[in-house]
Amino acid sequence: MLRRGIMAMLIVCGFALGETLSLALPESLMVQAEKVTSLTMALRYSEALDVAKKIRSQNDGVGCVLESIVRISMYDDRGDTLALKQAGRSLDKCESDGLWNALRKFELGYVQSESGHSVKGALQTRSAAKLFEESKEQEARAFYAIYAYYVDQSFSWVPFKSDHRDEYLAVLDSASKSSVRFWPLFLTPLIWMHYDKEDFAAGLKLAERGLSKAPNHPVMLQIKADMLYRLKRYDEAAKIYERSADDYMKRTGPSIRYWCSVLNLVRIYHDAQNSEKSLEWRKKLENPKYKAMEDWMPGSLMDDLKKKKLL
Repeated sequence: MLRRGIMAMLIVCGFALGETLSLALPESLMVQAEKVTSLTMALRYSEALDVAKKIRSQNDGVGCVLESIVRISMYDDRGDTLALKQAGRSLDKCESDGLWNALRKFELGYVQSESGHSVKGALQTRSAAKLFEESKEQEARAFYAIYAYYVDQSFSWVPFKSDHRDEYLAVLDSASKSSVRFWPLFLTPLIWMHYDKEDFAAGLKLAERGLSKAPNHPVMLQIKADMLYRLKRYDEAAKIYERSADDYMKRTGPSIRYWCSVLNLVRIYHDAQNSEKSLEWRKKLENPKYKAMEDWMPGSLMDDLKKKKLL
């Protein structure tokens, strides 16, 4: 459930009209939906999928969306690209009602963008956003805030253009505290928004909030390390990433997150002026398995390494 939101492609365009809808569920389904989140954040993916499948037997559309969120989380953590593709196929075919259909489109937009189809992803996200905007529910407003924040950011250079980014940050902050079902989907983009603002101290506090809810979550630990790195707390950042590299090698082998750890350690030690350690980690990139995964590496990380002439 931890991932960075679609950013550059979120451009203002026209919307189709929609009616005010809801993410509300009957109490029994609500409890099960919350359980899906808790199991997912505990890395108990098989159990989370089992609960989502039970929900599908009662409400196929809701269960489909929750099942796909679990699969996206498996991709985000384990680098399981098959799970990402499965989520995309399921979200594309299943039918959901009301705001659950908006959430289906929202998640499908993420999958498409992450799979290299940025334009399709932006269109899906845009079509979901208007439905979220028209709802007064806190969770719906938070999903809309993710979209609207980057729209306002894209047009921040335009004179006299209204800028509601601080309002959207507040909405996401509140929802990430109160929502049991979707807090990871709200907290993670909130952290990256502060990162983009270069408010790394705030990003670090939010990452620590996430870790208080999901102790030792491997993706949130990497996010924390990113904030520490930007705060020039290199020793702390390196310690987390070295532990992360070891953990992922044991759990998944040389997966996406493992190579993210390696790449980050290359630049952390470079910036800490420890050229010997930087070169030690850089040599690991000679592994053919890295070349096979290179296209899945975060663009901002790769750009920074190239800028520093470390690749």
